[in-house]
This record gives sequence, C-alpha cells and structure tokens, in this order.
Amino acid sequence: MKVDAGMSGVNFGIAETGGIVVCTNEGNADISANLPPLYVATMGLEKLIPRQSDLPLFIRLLSRSALGLDMTQYTSHYHGPRKGQEMHLVILDNGRSERLTSPDYWEVLKCIRCGACMNTCPVFRRTSGISYDAIYMGPIGIVLEPSYDLYKYARLPYSCTHCGSCGDVCPVKVPIPHLVFYWRSEVVKHGFGQFTHNVEEDLAEPILKSTTNLAMAEKMGLWALRNIPKSIMESPLNPWAKEHSDPIAPEETFRQYYERNIKPHKEND
Repeated sequence: MKVDAGMSGVNFGIAETGGIVVCTNEGNADISANLPPLYVATMGLEKLIPRQSDLPLFIRLLSRSALGLDMTQYTSHYHGPRKGQEMHLVILDNGRSERLTSPDYWEVLKCIRCGACMNTCPVFRRTSGISYDAIYMGPIGIVLEPSYDLYKYARLPYSCTHCGSCGDVCPVKVPIPHLVFYWRSEVVKHGFGQFTHNVEEDLAEPILKSTTNLAMAEKMGLWALRNIPKSIMESPLNPWAKEHSDPIAPEETFRQYYERNIKPHKEND
C-alpha cells in the first residue's frame, strides 16, 4: 500500500489506440498499476496487435489455451495514467528485431505466452521449469533461448521427446517441433554438441535404423532391468542414478504384447 512504484508486463499493445492490456487471474498486476504514484509497464515489441477489434480474438486464444476459460479473471485496459499518477511504457527489443528478420525462426515471436505447450509437454510436466536453467522454460524456451546464446543453451533442444504435442496445441501455430530440429542442427553445425550426446546418437543410429536391431535392444534392456544387480545399475558411475531409480521391469515389451494380442486380430480382419 505504501510502495513508490509498481511494474507489470503487458499481454497486448494496441497500435490503433496506443493502449495496453494486462491479463491476470490474481489481480496483482492491477494493484501494481493502480495504487503506486508511478507505474512502469514493460512490453516486448512482438506484443503489438493492429486494431482494437483484433483484441477479443487474442483474449480468447490466450485464456482458453491457458485455463480453458473465455477470458482471464482480470483483463485490464490502460490508455494513460490515472489522475495524479505517472506512467511509463517501456517497449523492449532485446534481439527481437533480429529474430524477426530470420527466415528460420521468426515465427517464435508469434507466441502469446499462454503456456499450452508447457501444459501438454511430457518432459516439462515431470521436470518443472527449474530444470531448464533458463528464463523461458518448456517447449517455447527450447526454441527461444538458443537464439540468445546458442553455446549456453545448446543442451535445451535435446530436452524433447518429439511427440509433437506442443505444435498441436499452440493456438498461434508456432512450429515448435520443427524449430527443435532446426536448433539441433545449429548446435551440431557450430560444434556445440555435448560429447555424451554425440556418443549416444552414434550408438543409437544403427539400432533405430533397423527393426531387427531395435527389437533385440528392447529384449536386452528388459533382461538388464531384471538381472543386473541394483548396486551396479545405480552405481555412482551412472549419472542418471544420482537422481533417478531404475523403473520396474515390465513382464514384456510393447512389441511382444502387440505380437500376442493385437497383430492376430488385425490379420483376421
């Protein structure tokens, strides 16, 4: 109640009117914008939309994709400071103009930060945002952070299972799965790939290129889970074992289940 200044982000800036729109569900941004004598709003230049009439579409896209609601609890419009208040709008570039001119990854700027890609991502849902070691996390962070510093975030494009779910749910059609492959190729091209990743990929290539080899690898993996002593599987020499326990070995692989239960019915059909 006594702070001298408040700050918030901006969800949309309207070029036609010069107004800004801030969407929240807690009301904290409204407090920051209305109570202090000084209000500072920061907006990435990609937040601009052309007309006031375009806003309802974006409000619905944002809220439905994030929460499944028609609109956020607080959708506040600001066209200037209240009486007796000082208001500043800071429009950020910070590399956005450079991204916009790139034919390879400019579409990342279409993101409206709804979080739908994070909600659906099987990796993010199980590892949380902290594991990404980056400001922008989840699938959108994977394809955005390398544009800031490819060397620092070279591992992020590999934090993906390529299920494609993020691309399916994105309301503004950012081609996240395609951009993941793009940044992987950039990591390799610039020689920033981790040695362990390179070794894993070299070992995986002959297995994944052959159905026979893959089936054999599945059987070997199942045998290892059942028979190799836990003291060896979870030894300090295995980095994975530092924070994970090995899964319980299933009775059979999916391939074996398919051959026994599903394939015969398909052949009969």
